[in-house]
Amino acid sequence: MGSDRKSKRTAYSSPSESEEKKSKDKHKSKRSKGEVNMDFQELSSDDYFAKNNEFATWLKEEKNVFFSDLLSESARELFAEFVKAWNRGKLESNYYEGIATAPRSSHNWKIKK
Repeated sequence: MGSDRKSKRTAYSSPSESEEKKSKDKHKSKRSKGEVNMDFQELSSDDYFAKNNEFATWLKEEKNVFFSDLLSESARELFAEFVKAWNRGKLESNYYEGIATAPRSSHNWKIKK
């Protein structure tokens, strides 16, 4: 009985490192709209904070929505859409190169210099 359990565990082993690498690498060169061909790291929902500038810029440019106008749940749902576009290589090259600042709100700050 104990040996049956071990064989079942090995039969359902996780993919090898080379299989996972192939899966991730397949997105590296896909681009549309004449975009620059470059390597990029695939994203997941865990990258919500790390790619917030890119996400906020995408929201404004593609959805005409400011990040600050969204509820948390809506932002997470839209981030999932952003991740899909990112991982398919459908975004402009500036997203993959990195964006330092992003539009956050429609508020016009009147700060004197």
